[in-house]
Amino acid sequence: MYVPEAFAERELGALHAFARRHAFALLVTARDGAPCATHLPLWLDPAAGPNGTLHGHVARANLHWRSFDGAARALAVFAGPHAYVSPRWYRKPGVPTWNYVAVHAEGVPRVVSDPEAVRALLVRLTEAHDGASGFDRIPGDLVERLANGIVAFELPVEKWIGKKKLSQNKGAEDRAGVVAGLRAAGSPEALAVAALVEAAGGPA
Repeated sequence: MYVPEAFAERELGALHAFARRHAFALLVTARDGAPCATHLPLWLDPAAGPNGTLHGHVARANLHWRSFDGAARALAVFAGPHAYVSPRWYRKPGVPTWNYVAVHAEGVPRVVSDPEAVRALLVRLTEAHDGASGFDRIPGDLVERLANGIVAFELPVEKWIGKKKLSQNKGAEDRAGVVAGLRAAGSPEALAVAALVEAAGGPA
């Protein structure tokens, strides 16, 4: 991902927080010379390894898991809010652009086959989105069938790349115009980006 210096996010805690907040990721590998991608939730263990480790699973029928051989590299893409920015919102003439936040994680995924580790992953993923008792409400026989129908994996993160393109390279008046324009647009995405632009700041 191309990241100009003004938009770079390098603080590990912030990258981890973003990946946990926007946990539904796009996982991309290459298999037999062709790209392969799966949309899936990933659970981050920030304490596993120097950069943390991502955990997830795919359906056994999804042959993407054959790329998780401990040698092929993978890219996990976490996408945040995004919105169009009109040049009409600037005090001086400008060009149309797009504001957004995204985080990439790179590493080499490997299959996890230990039944207890697979069950622990299912517990973590369920509880992360359905509360501490969410997994307990699933019948045991259903859990067993589910575990047999998936392939779990872990991806120790070797490198994080973070980008916050939030008009930080613009002056205060232009940033204020962007915030006003996004708020007038009114969509949930535009409002979310407006709040991020305000928080990001930029040149005086």
